[in-house]
Amino acid sequence: MKRPPAILGIGKNFPSHARELGAEPPQDPVVFHKNPAAVIADGEPILLPQVVRTPDPGVDYEGELAVILGWDAKDVPEAEARSVISHVAAANDVSQRWWQWQAGGGQWCRGKSFDTFCPLGEPVPIERVGDLQDLLITTRLNGDVVQQDSTGSMLFSVARLVAELSRGTTLLAGTLLLTGTPAGVGAGRTPARFLQPGDHVEVIITGVGRVANPVRLAPS
Repeated sequence: MKRPPAILGIGKNFPSHARELGAEPPQDPVVFHKNPAAVIADGEPILLPQVVRTPDPGVDYEGELAVILGWDAKDVPEAEARSVISHVAAANDVSQRWWQWQAGGGQWCRGKSFDTFCPLGEPVPIERVGDLQDLLITTRLNGDVVQQDSTGSMLFSVARLVAELSRGTTLLAGTLLLTGTPAGVGAGRTPARFLQPGDHVEVIITGVGRVANPVRLAPS
């Protein structure tokens, strides 16, 4: 799987997800970076290294729509945002919650950037995809549906995100944008349900594709 020059993630972009974690939906996009070296392909294992085997909260799944920019983009009008997107894909923004919330110095990128923590499905050309705000995201954990919602529930649309992130900033061709996850993550459940060795996670986006990955312990 080719590594993108940058990965930008959007937090709390589904109001239901913000609320399940005890937060109000944000007034502006919540943006974080994720290490490009975290990208893996469909079928490759999500590996849990020793450093993430901390007390709860643990490693979580986040099914998301990913968009890939085909060209350098700066100051893109919202109405023209689709024209700078070359491909879309199903993605899993895997997150170690203890590192994200307690050990990251107030920043999220550490907890989201461990190796293998960005499974990405086969990218689909944008010409083959319909309305980006009318796609169904479904996440299955060991065959059980744990997340399901439409991209129409996003607080900030894909076009709005591209326009906002490119204001005064050049987004390089190939940049991967993770657009947010619906409610149903492991941290939002009672009791919490974090990823364990032997689990299997699948993210399916209707009209786009899927990414499915086993969960294993990384070699010592």
